[in-house]
Amino acid sequence: MMEEKDIRWKQRFANFERAFNRLSEAMAEDELNELERNGLVQRFEFTLELAWKTTKDFLVEKGFAFKPSPKDTFRKAQEGGYIGYAQELIDGLDLRNELSHDYDGQKFERAEEQLRQETFPALKALYEFFQQQINESQAN
Repeated sequence: MMEEKDIRWKQRFANFERAFNRLSEAMAEDELNELERNGLVQRFEFTLELAWKTTKDFLVEKGFAFKPSPKDTFRKAQEGGYIGYAQELIDGLDLRNELSHDYDGQKFERAEEQLRQETFPALKALYEFFQQQINESQAN
């Protein structure tokens, strides 16, 4: 039974990893046209969605019981001592919600700096945290 849950977060992480790598590609571009901005926003949305779901599955495997909303999940991960950047991820969720209603691209202009300076580095740290967890579990 524990094996099944263990595998679940690792399977979810594989999807998170693919999404994160695609987001990283988009983040490497400096000057984005409208189509590229739309692609960046979509990759960001996918990555953030998989980030909180991977975190939720990881916490469930560690024995946490909670109502799994995205914000609560990141808060629990920080309370549990696994991460130290829950607020940046929570702000990222707010950013995602704002950008999902950005029909003329004006919000993107304002949001891009937050995405590049705060949210993306927090996603990268979360990605590296899970990568480390997998490496340690394979070493055992």
